[in-house]
Amino acid sequence: MSTGATASDAREGEPALSLLTIDTVRELLADRKIFPGVPDELGEDTELILDSLGLVWLLHVVEERFGLVVEPTYEDIAGFTSLRRLADYLCAAQMDQADQAVRPDGGGPHER
Repeated sequence: MSTGATASDAREGEPALSLLTIDTVRELLADRKIFPGVPDELGEDTELILDSLGLVWLLHVVEERFGLVVEPTYEDIAGFTSLRRLADYLCAAQMDQADQAVRPDGGGPHER
């Protein structure tokens, strides 16, 4: 089970949700288990090829560090062709998750 911060934690005086950014995703990709040797100057639109094991490990780390659980479709995965596209997907998923956690119609535990 994940122990990541949620939007409700910030309301209860605990740390706010850490936002994923392009730089954060670049840092995660620098993990040798995901993408060995990724250069610091990796351009946001430089072609990026993740193998399936690297992608699984990246998504695991994202869940552990950010509490974000995503299940990308094959179409989503095919679109992970650059740092920018991967970061855009993860950021959008994180925003959707946060939005569902605080919206009354999200059906989650924060329903009023």
